[in-house]
Amino acid sequence: MPGGSRLSRLWRHFAQSHKEYRALQKAFEARMREQRRSEASAMGGTRAWFERLPSPLHFLVGASIFLSCYSVLWSIAHVLLRAVNRHWPLPTTLREYLTLILTFFLFGLSIVVIRYLFRPEAKAMQLVNALTDAMSRMGKGDFNVNVEVNPRYAGQYYEVVKNFKQMAADLGQIEDMRQQFVANVSHEIQSPLTSIKGFAQALKSDRLPEAQRQHYLDIIEAESERLSRLSDNLLKLTTLESKRPPYQPRVYRLDKQLRQVVLAAEPQWQSKRLELDIRLAECELEADEELLRQVWVNLLHNAIKFTPAAGALGISLTVTGGTAVVHVEDTGPGIAPEHLPRLFERFYKADKSRNRAAGGSGLGLSIVQRIVQMHRGEVSVANRLVVGTRVTVELPLSQQEPLS
Repeated sequence: MPGGSRLSRLWRHFAQSHKEYRALQKAFEARMREQRRSEASAMGGTRAWFERLPSPLHFLVGASIFLSCYSVLWSIAHVLLRAVNRHWPLPTTLREYLTLILTFFLFGLSIVVIRYLFRPEAKAMQLVNALTDAMSRMGKGDFNVNVEVNPRYAGQYYEVVKNFKQMAADLGQIEDMRQQFVANVSHEIQSPLTSIKGFAQALKSDRLPEAQRQHYLDIIEAESERLSRLSDNLLKLTTLESKRPPYQPRVYRLDKQLRQVVLAAEPQWQSKRLELDIRLAECELEADEELLRQVWVNLLHNAIKFTPAAGALGISLTVTGGTAVVHVEDTGPGIAPEHLPRLFERFYKADKSRNRAAGGSGLGLSIVQRIVQMHRGEVSVANRLVVGTRVTVELPLSQQEPLS
């Protein structure tokens, strides 16, 4: 019975889908109840007590409050009509009918009086006007806005106001970072340009000795290269932070790539007579080979740059579960603990004089962090127990999509 078998499969699929839908619906309702309770707790008072009650009791409590109010108003209406009846006797049926009408009239009048006293529309309009004014100021670049509202009167808009204030704070932080970034770029570009201009003017002198002239030309060349590296790093960082960064993963041997990077840097570490300790386990990784090459080049050059002559470098690769772990260690002066949390910020330099002398721009670790994050990995920096610094990069062995 192929038809019956297909029908039974469809029915089982429908039953499973319905069960999943009911589970999602219950989870959503539970989440909404929890959100209402948290809002009510923030507002305090009677509403918080009411929201903490189980859902079946909400109707009973509301009905009890309504009946109590109605009973009080009916008693007041009955007393009033009895007083009228003493002067103008009325039939019993008419009196009961008028009592009912007067009760509803008093009920409506009490609602009008309560609304007039508490003015919910006016408070709602004040909230809307405050939000409109805050958005207008944010549109002009002023993110120091603070919408003050009483949670008791904000009602369901309290969560909107809270999220709006958080958004304003986040945008303000982003604006501060942008301004700081522009200031840092301007400073980093202005410094080599000032050196190039000063030494170029000095070269105009006819009485300048040839040795000093050559020294000035070397400085101009070095500053030009530094400016070129800064421009290149800025372009790389901008490309990596775009909506569609370059990402072409393939399976390759990570241990072979690390060996190639170390061999390519042989002139640098040999000139400083550094001792290398290389321990690389065989590891196949699915990732963008060119991007990760930039990571290892930056980390290795940093380690060589800040390791004194006759020091030591260590590069290790291990595989733990589904993660490749790379350690790059040096025997340099280390990093002060207060600088460690900010090392991956753009243009941040733990020792500005030392970085400037070495030609750094403070963008290398930012590029490293961005590439590692794209591969859904983690990078961290810590001081070694005795001397030097250790950089740890953890990467999953397989990749599907880059983490934007």
